[in-house]
Amino acid sequence: MTSSPRPAPRSEAYVWIWLPGAVDPIVAGRLARDGDRLIFNYGQSYLARPDAIAIYEPELPLQRGALVPGPGLALAGCLRDGAPDAWGRRVILNRLLGLHGKGANVEALHELTYLLESGSDRIGALDFQASPTAYVRRGGRATPLQDLLHAAEKVDRGTPLAPQLDQALFHGSSLGGARPKAIIDDGHHKLIAKFSSSSDTHDVVKAEFVAMRLAAHVGLDVAPVRLERVAGKDVLLVERFDRVRVDDGVWKRKAMVSALTLFGLDEMMARYASYAELTEIIRHRFTRPRETLHELFGRLVFNILCGNTDDHARNHAAFWDGERLTLTPAYDICPQNRSGNEASQAMLIVGEDRMSKLSTCLDAAPSFQLDAASAEALIARQIRSLRAAWDEVTAEARLSPIERALLEQRIFLNPFIFEGAPPRLQALQEK
Repeated sequence: MTSSPRPAPRSEAYVWIWLPGAVDPIVAGRLARDGDRLIFNYGQSYLARPDAIAIYEPELPLQRGALVPGPGLALAGCLRDGAPDAWGRRVILNRLLGLHGKGANVEALHELTYLLESGSDRIGALDFQASPTAYVRRGGRATPLQDLLHAAEKVDRGTPLAPQLDQALFHGSSLGGARPKAIIDDGHHKLIAKFSSSSDTHDVVKAEFVAMRLAAHVGLDVAPVRLERVAGKDVLLVERFDRVRVDDGVWKRKAMVSALTLFGLDEMMARYASYAELTEIIRHRFTRPRETLHELFGRLVFNILCGNTDDHARNHAAFWDGERLTLTPAYDICPQNRSGNEASQAMLIVGEDRMSKLSTCLDAAPSFQLDAASAEALIARQIRSLRAAWDEVTAEARLSPIERALLEQRIFLNPFIFEGAPPRLQALQEK
């Protein structure tokens, strides 16, 4: 297939926002190229509104004049949160340039092009438009889940898409993450559909379903999920928590920022993100800080129990109401296969230690406003709850004996996590 003509370079985009409680967007300001950076200015009409809120503060405070990205950033993080990540960029490259496969160069298009060529139903309460006056919604045509699955498989394999499949997948091109996915609407909920990938070494879709369901069983605040069988393959459906249904076909949007934005980091610097710094932000800027710290500690512990080492800063997020932050439900709890026992988390836990061990969690407990006894008791409760719900949840997932053995023996409750733990926790290693 011959590559399509490269689209004309974009020099600006207009940022539209859904204010808290609104069902329609308004223009908030203009994003323009300045060398390698994208500079944002609020519109005068937006600043004059009594109900205007900062897109995110302190990054884009509600003030006149040019707002430049922070040190090391080419685009303000709160705006980058609404941009497509690896998967969405592959869909757009496929659509615009005819570039296929995981090796397609994502730098072939400028960031403004990705913002303006991705679907409008993006995470959070922002969208990017070519006009400051006319809002044009991109994507949104209802598409059978089976068609979405086939389209995602083609992009994942690097196979060109027919126009109807290209349009089907375009709606979800603004989503973050690297794995194949799409957006669907079942009439009552907005859902993210996650598909398997050709590079999977185990059934990632079922593993994530099991982890998300077990996380709810141990008492964490988790996005609801269900597993569907489509065209002989498993599809994970995750209920979106950044949308609130008002009426048939009418939705409110909830503004969100990633922890990466809270840290002021970009993807290249994400390895410096830490749970300790996140706890400091929570203490000063979040609603219900004490309860939030305990919830975050529970998520850290469960990530280690279930083998989810992909707990990077984009997999933590907060709602933003213009003044305060509130932790979102947990999402993307996806157990990772490992070749050996030793593993480490994506974010630092305490000091320079990121090892996936319960003892590391206990060392970090004071940052979460937990004493040693309370932290140890929380870990013990999670282990017992996980074991108690194991048979029920793995049955829901229709795991084969081989799949179940992989999760039981290599991923969940891996022996490495118990190294250096107190005797009470080590005693829970065996059933």
